[in-house]
Amino acid sequence: MPRIEPLSPPYPASVSQSLRRWMPPNVPYEPLALFRVLQRNPELASRMLAVGAGLLGHGLLPAVDREVVIARVTARAGCAYEWGVHAATLARQAGLGPEQLRATTEADAAAGAVWPPCHVALLAAVDELHDTAQLSQPAWDALRAHYDDAQLLEFLVLAGWYRTIGYLANGLLLEEEIWGVPFPAP
Repeated sequence: MPRIEPLSPPYPASVSQSLRRWMPPNVPYEPLALFRVLQRNPELASRMLAVGAGLLGHGLLPAVDREVVIARVTARAGCAYEWGVHAATLARQAGLGPEQLRATTEADAAAGAVWPPCHVALLAAVDELHDTAQLSQPAWDALRAHYDDAQLLEFLVLAGWYRTIGYLANGLLLEEEIWGVPFPAP
């Protein structure tokens, strides 16, 4: 049971309009529980929408790179909720396969699947950020070999944003969406 109950339909018109902005058009399921909980604080939800939508819909990182980062950040945060949502939708659309998605949940993600060098650099950088909240010069140099300044800034914000989402979903005790990919057992 979540610590804060997600809103349920019927929604007031303002909530319905806001939830439509959070969800892609023509999806066959209810808005995410996370979004429905956030609507309990509409001003916060509105501010979060701007950042989240900007990272997902207008980012400079290729979609597959973005989803590698999101999968690893949420896996390291133990956030089965957000990992499963992305694994079921955006990660697959971006081209990540089941083997790669599962590898993002393993202790050594880079060893768990076949990754191009840019993804190895992303996975290592996410792990360093998770463990130390810093990046070593070798990790930065590995990223720099594949990404420009604007993309590197986006990477840091993306990793931090999904760490925040992990805190939010875990702190609320959100149950995995029924259509999400189940988080792999250890």
